[in-house]
Amino acid sequence: MRRSQQHGHDYEYNPGYDPDHGYGPDAYEPYTPREPMDPSEPHHPRPRRNRRRATAVAVAALVTLTLLPVAADRFVAARIESRTAKAFQEGMDTPGEPEVHVRGFPVVTQAASGPLDHVDITAHDIPARGTTRLLPVSELRLRLNGLTKSDDGSEARARSAEATAFLSYADVSNALGLEISQGRSPGRVSAVVLLPLGEEVTVTTTVAADSGNRIAFDDFTVSGGALPGVGSAVLDKVFERPIQLRNIPEGLHLRSVTPTADGLSARFSGHAVTFRPDGEAQGDV
Repeated sequence: MRRSQQHGHDYEYNPGYDPDHGYGPDAYEPYTPREPMDPSEPHHPRPRRNRRRATAVAVAALVTLTLLPVAADRFVAARIESRTAKAFQEGMDTPGEPEVHVRGFPVVTQAASGPLDHVDITAHDIPARGTTRLLPVSELRLRLNGLTKSDDGSEARARSAEATAFLSYADVSNALGLEISQGRSPGRVSAVVLLPLGEEVTVTTTVAADSGNRIAFDDFTVSGGALPGVGSAVLDKVFERPIQLRNIPEGLHLRSVTPTADGLSARFSGHAVTFRPDGEAQGDV
């Protein structure tokens, strides 16, 4: 808008246009000048920075209150994982502590109520116990459900569990006394048998889970030459008796054995799976 003089008075011009009267007298409004700001009056700007700082502090406090329970829960979980790893190492006589991971949140509530919902354990180089046909476990992966510890700390028990053990061909070969490798057909392994005069033949045999956590061999065939009668008798003796796994926690039962490129993959499952720090495992007798 702009000001103009009409009849000796200041008017503020309204650019509105009336189609019937044009720019008539009503198009002008009295002009009211603004009062100047008093320099002595103090100026108070809006405290935007203070409000932003207060908001930031409130957000930080909220984040802290949210993260504190998580940090405390992670601390409790770490202590449980450390104690479980030491107990497992002592019970299974492994050279190093296994990897233990307590799953689920919050762990504090689980520990207070009793059983831990889910615990994963990965152990390496579990030695075999006994005197003959010893077969170490290169790697054992356990998934435990409902893990509890006895009042005196003498054992830990899982309501149910699943496990996978890896048995290297080098260890299987040492246990059998023959060089074992993966066969060409599914579910079979190959064994190299040395004959007199430096000759050798290849024997393939099936591998399967047997009762009592044993690995059984059956249905072997010979290729690459004729096997003398003495050699057949030796193979019968080698493969007739299954290999006993003596380093598996009590309550786990062998379900299947699958030959892979590097070794045998054995799958277990069971209920009331027990771990004892005194070193007693299934099959020690």
